[in-house]
Amino acid sequence: MLRRRLNRLFGRDERKVDSRTIYVGHRPCPATEALIPPKFCDNRIVSSKYTVWNFLPKNLFEQFRRIANFYFLIIFLVQVIVDTPTSPVTSGLPLFFVITVTAIKQGYEDWLRHKADNEVNKYLVTVLEDGRRACKESEKIKVGDVVEVVEDETFPCDLILLQSSREDETCFVTTASLDGESNHKTHYTVPDTERNLESLSATIECEQPQPDLYKFVGRIYRTLFNAIEGLNDPRCWCQRETILTSLSRCLSLSLAVGVAVYSGMETKMALNYQGKSQKRSAVEKSINAFLLVYLCILVSKALVCTTLKYVWQSRPGQDEPWYNQKTQKEKDTNLYLKMFTDFLSFMVLFNFIIPVSMYVTVEMQKFLGSFFISWDKDFFDPEIQEGALVNTSDLNEELGQVEYVFTDKTGTLTQNNMEFIECCIDGFQYKYADSGSELDGFCVTDGPCVFFQEKEELFLRALCLCHTVQVKEATGQGDGVADGVEDQVDGVMGLDGETVHPADIRGFIASSPDEVALVKGAMKYELLHVLNFDPVRRRMSVLVRTKSGDIMLFCKGADSSIFPRVRQDEVDRIRMHVERNATEGYRTLCVAYKLLSSEEYDQADTGLREAKLALQDREEKLMAVYNQVETGMSLIGATAVEDRLQEEAAETMEALQGAGMKVWVLTGDKMETAKSTCYACRLFQRSTELLELTVRTLVDPGRKREERLQELLLDYHKRAVQDAPPVKAGVTRSVLSPGWSSANQDYGFIIDGATLSLVLNSSPDSNSSCYKSLFLQICQNCTTVLCCRMAPLQKAQIVKMVKTSKGSPITLSIGDGANDVSMILEAHVGIGIKGREGRQAVRNSDYAIPKLKHLKKLLLGHGHLYYVRIAHLVQYFFYKNLCFILPQFLYQFFCGYSQQPLYDAAYLTMYNICFTSMPILANSLLEQHICIEVLMDNAALYRDVAKNAMLRWGPFLYWTLLGVYQGLLFFFGVRFLFSNPALQDNGQVFGNWSFGTIVFTVLVFTVTLKLAMDTRHWTWINHFVIWGSLAFYMFFSFFWGGIICEESRNPNLIRSVINNLTVKCAWLYTSSTYTTDSNNSEDIKIVRTSKL
Repeated sequence: MLRRRLNRLFGRDERKVDSRTIYVGHRPCPATEALIPPKFCDNRIVSSKYTVWNFLPKNLFEQFRRIANFYFLIIFLVQVIVDTPTSPVTSGLPLFFVITVTAIKQGYEDWLRHKADNEVNKYLVTVLEDGRRACKESEKIKVGDVVEVVEDETFPCDLILLQSSREDETCFVTTASLDGESNHKTHYTVPDTERNLESLSATIECEQPQPDLYKFVGRIYRTLFNAIEGLNDPRCWCQRETILTSLSRCLSLSLAVGVAVYSGMETKMALNYQGKSQKRSAVEKSINAFLLVYLCILVSKALVCTTLKYVWQSRPGQDEPWYNQKTQKEKDTNLYLKMFTDFLSFMVLFNFIIPVSMYVTVEMQKFLGSFFISWDKDFFDPEIQEGALVNTSDLNEELGQVEYVFTDKTGTLTQNNMEFIECCIDGFQYKYADSGSELDGFCVTDGPCVFFQEKEELFLRALCLCHTVQVKEATGQGDGVADGVEDQVDGVMGLDGETVHPADIRGFIASSPDEVALVKGAMKYELLHVLNFDPVRRRMSVLVRTKSGDIMLFCKGADSSIFPRVRQDEVDRIRMHVERNATEGYRTLCVAYKLLSSEEYDQADTGLREAKLALQDREEKLMAVYNQVETGMSLIGATAVEDRLQEEAAETMEALQGAGMKVWVLTGDKMETAKSTCYACRLFQRSTELLELTVRTLVDPGRKREERLQELLLDYHKRAVQDAPPVKAGVTRSVLSPGWSSANQDYGFIIDGATLSLVLNSSPDSNSSCYKSLFLQICQNCTTVLCCRMAPLQKAQIVKMVKTSKGSPITLSIGDGANDVSMILEAHVGIGIKGREGRQAVRNSDYAIPKLKHLKKLLLGHGHLYYVRIAHLVQYFFYKNLCFILPQFLYQFFCGYSQQPLYDAAYLTMYNICFTSMPILANSLLEQHICIEVLMDNAALYRDVAKNAMLRWGPFLYWTLLGVYQGLLFFFGVRFLFSNPALQDNGQVFGNWSFGTIVFTVLVFTVTLKLAMDTRHWTWINHFVIWGSLAFYMFFSFFWGGIICEESRNPNLIRSVINNLTVKCAWLYTSSTYTTDSNNSEDIKIVRTSKL
């Protein structure tokens, strides 16, 4: 009992029950009830990764997860603790520089996220407290607060609508920031709610927070207090139409009041967000693999030198020569401890083979390179006056490695802008002709008709009544407007001759984007019930009472949903038109009606009211009543509405498929609509055979759905996988030879959300553990996959399933609404579309672009170049560090394995930081091996760098062997030069520091000029950094070796540089080494000339 009370006190047991109780306005409950105050989360929205308190430890932890950073930390500690041949500064300074620059970059990016979060959390909201209006920051709203929202404001959390300023107690909401849909949805207040909310005392019992955006079940209990006892009012139902989801926006009213039921990270949209994870690019994974190889090389070098040292010292007279006697302490040291210390010393001596500075160069390349996306003028959209946005620069190279593209439909592929095209009434086709009046624009195209006959008039009445369109009055509209103003439509005469009002004083809002395009007139009917659209029913209906008292049902919906519920002789006259419109890519709706008797209506009315009050199984009970009413209807006709595509949407999709990417459409829209969009975008061709796996195809009387599902999966797998000819990896059938389609069948796959749940979450007793594997194999062998009626979390599940499949393909998700955030966060690369309204997808994305058409250049142009640049940077860094450290290793064979460094400490420290860093950084920012216009025109070039082609083991081995060859050439060439004991004019010989300085000079010149040879696109910046780096090295060597060392009495480099400069053969060897390298090195050709 104590534990239960403690859990209840701290809110930890809330999820163990099926419902939560909320006290409206935090008013006290009746004395007859026991009060245990519930604990709910606050209303803060968090999209950032760090805080002020955890930034340092969390960022350091993430940075030291990198192999190179952790390795250099260990080396630095060894240098501090053990007596090593090099100073701790040689490892500590580069490591500190890398950690600091990376932390600053990541801290800046997270500060931008904090800034965006504060704009939401600090937004002022009006809250009713104790009968007074008070302004409160959004993050301080608590569950139970009564919140007041005015027109064009965003709902700060999930609210139950209690009051509206409209007389019909409705509230119109746009969800553009959630799902990208610009259409307006109608929400209703809780029935019979008191107008004076100051005196309202009520409790709400509703379900626990759950991510389903289209479901809500709850009840509200109103309580009246008097001096004797508490009395309970009758219960009122709450359902999906009474809840206002956070991030949606209030429209078409001056005031809406609601009570907060879910706040902060418990709102429906927050529950659909995937947790932020650290995204790592494929290049970074390749770097780690290469580092492991070089780490093994390093350990091998240290083991070889340690072993050979003790073998050499085991010879007589070598362990303790007369000129280097051991101290007593050295003699008493344990042999194994000394061997381990020597091993660590060799590790420190050779540690520069691991290029720690490569990470900071990569970070700078990514950060600076991201500005080229933001500065690209082709990404600027004059309509919204914005360009591209980079939220995360760590994934630039991933843009050139994408294999799967997951895209939303509404607002991404389409504009969500509907236009009426034609209709079919009783088998006759009517097209819309452009004229002054929309209603007068109808013309008969395939048969004679007298306008406004019985069928035509009934059809128009159905369109005028079976919808959720409402009239939005202009600001300042007075009370003198006639009562029938809501029954008129933008300058079009009503069917019964109502007064016409100008179109510019009002507008229309609706819950479906095509309804505004369909409504051409309105009648004065009494609305009795609205049977809302449901993804399973795929239709909606209204029950109305006419002026004469007749009760009629008007229904509209998908043809597959309407045809089975009407007489079949009526279907034949309409089906041909519907199928033709669907193949042309239009959205189609069928319209039917039914005349109800008083007894039928009373039965339906009673069933609807009882079902709406049910707290358990409400949806199932409503569905049963709907199905009972919507039977025996008469078919009137069908409509065709066009949902226009985004600009260049079809061309963009073709280019992506031509580049070898597979496109999956993940949408919450209806299957018929989404299928039409896929045809319009050329994702589905006329020759494409569609494999459908939906609730409709699983219906088989007398059989379980799991059995039917397994049967269909096996059948589709045989057709699309087993019987299909093999296709080269990374190449889609759409980019193969033109004869492919004629000889081989293209397949498209369609699945809905309900069936996907069966596939991914099959029951243990169904023997269907292979469902997911079969489903994935089928999808991977289809040209395009369409997933409709998807919940946001299901979108993320699809992306994760593909991302974790065999081969770990690189995925990209693109969307414009908050319901796309989950898949944007789940994919390797997330792209947000900037819209006029709503920036949730943009805020949570890695990159944001104004329109879909910009995705083509972002991937085929910028992505291709980013990958080639950074791949060359990585390979070059390993190459030049191997050239750098191999002579140091070879030198140990000639110095008695004494751990004597070949180079001065200043050279060791500055080689990667100053002498060779700027040329490769400039090259990785500005190099264009192929002109970006050519990359855009030839999408197939994208496949040449696909699947991490430039960072595979083949190119890595080439660069490694090149480094070994040149390192051997540097050391033994200079040693051959030093075979003459008298090199100077005065007969003096050079020492080890002169030897090392010449090797280092040859090294710096060779690796820098090698980069100059690989540069194809020269700018003044390339010239400046390449020749400037060489000049800086010469100046530093002269200054350091000729002045600083002499002033400090350091014998290491005194006069060595000046002496080297006076020796002709040293200069001759430097030039000959570079010439030999230029004659033997080969460039990696990633694009064949024939392709250009």
